Amino acid sequence: MSNSARSVFVFGLYLVVLGIVLLVVPNFLLAMFFLPSTTEVWIRVVGMLVLFLGFYYTQAARKEMTDFFRWTGYVRSTVIVFFAAFVLLGLASPPLILFGAVDLLGAIWTGLALRSPKSA
Repeated sequence: MSNSARSVFVFGLYLVVLGIVLLVVPNFLLAMFFLPSTTEVWIRVVGMLVLFLGFYYTQAARKEMTDFFRWTGYVRSTVIVFFAAFVLLGLASPPLILFGAVDLLGAIWTGLALRSPKSA
């Protein structure tokens, strides 16, 4: 597995775990980040979507889909901008930015790995 594929695979595993937690025990995760608990179904819908994204990431990594790796770098690097905007607009609590930071760090890892000769 190339370095870029490994970075996407690890990020995919992170998404799978996050998705399962949001599906099964969403309020546990929300409490860890000082976010309000909920009984709404939407947090579980988000968990399902995150779990599905994790599947796509891990499968793309297994198949060495380099184009996909590049696309994720563009998108993952903007997540922190959206989350920061949500916080600045008062729509979310500041700990949400931590999730954006994970996306940004993952995008940087993938981007650097794509530039290395071992990634081809």
